[in-house]
Amino acid sequence: QVQLVESGGGLVQPGGSLRLSCAASGFAFRRYAMSWYRQAPGKERELVAGITSNGGSTNYLDSMKGRSTISRDNAKNTVYLQMNSLKPEDTAVYYCNVDLPFGVGTYWGQGTQVTVSS
Repeated sequence: QVQLVESGGGLVQPGGSLRLSCAASGFAFRRYAMSWYRQAPGKERELVAGITSNGGSTNYLDSMKGRSTISRDNAKNTVYLQMNSLKPEDTAVYYCNVDLPFGVGTYWGQGTQVTVSS
């Protein structure tokens, strides 16, 4: 079955950095685009970054442009989100996501908490 397991979250001071990882299994990882979302308390889940199957194209939430980089290692079935210059408003649970076509479904990891606070 499809599994997405995030790691790398934690408590960081404003201006700090974190690198999130998402280990995927149960599907042909290299064939599909992957995304990172986040959800802050009381807010809707929002798309933070996405990357195509071969890593050739990426997209970012406007507020994360220039501060984050999404990447992937298809040999390791892993997608990463490097976040720099973190701000308190980046505090949220970050989720890894994949949409599999032909009605297979949308899958989410369990999430990893990122807290930016002094």
